[in-house]
Amino acid sequence: MVTIDTILNALTTLLVTLDPPGLAPLFVGLTVGMDAAQRRHVAMLGTVTAFGILAGFALVGAQLLGFLGISMGAFRIAGGILLFWIAFEMIFERRNDRKEKTSETAMTVDHIRNIAIFPLALPLISGPGAISATVLLAGSFSAPLDRAILIGILAVAMAAVFAALMIAPALDRFLGVTGRALLTRLLGVILAALSVQFAVDGIRSAFDL
Repeated sequence: MVTIDTILNALTTLLVTLDPPGLAPLFVGLTVGMDAAQRRHVAMLGTVTAFGILAGFALVGAQLLGFLGISMGAFRIAGGILLFWIAFEMIFERRNDRKEKTSETAMTVDHIRNIAIFPLALPLISGPGAISATVLLAGSFSAPLDRAILIGILAVAMAAVFAALMIAPALDRFLGVTGRALLTRLLGVILAALSVQFAVDGIRSAFDL
């Protein structure tokens, strides 16, 4: 049976890795033009999907990656490439330009679901870092009951993420159009740097550098 210290350490690790406050402004940039109900739907679907992904990796992640012959290094490289593309669109407003050109169909149900799954659920919430942390933590929660506790810890962490995404619209109203444009570009640069770091860490891990 795991101890309270182990549980607290696992929760802290997940919260730091998931970084709910850091996700809030990214969520604002991803949901530009959506109303409150649409943003709530995206946040709910994104967090539930991310929870399912991380819960799956908590249960069978190490075995699945090993079975497929995929190293965590390779997974980090792929996640870094995907994040860099998102950052590129944020910096140069490609995402906003595309939305303006397709304004009549931009907020369809399919569009909202697509954003909730990619890039919100994967790779922003359940990205390589969160998956890596979950797989590593699963090693300390090996018994069936312990794994159930780990799933509960994941649920608590995802509740924190959802709460952070829910305050994102208030931040959006505070920033306004100009502030949002500046913040989106700034976050795009930061996200680009993070994506490169993911790829570098993946390369080091994959090639034992």
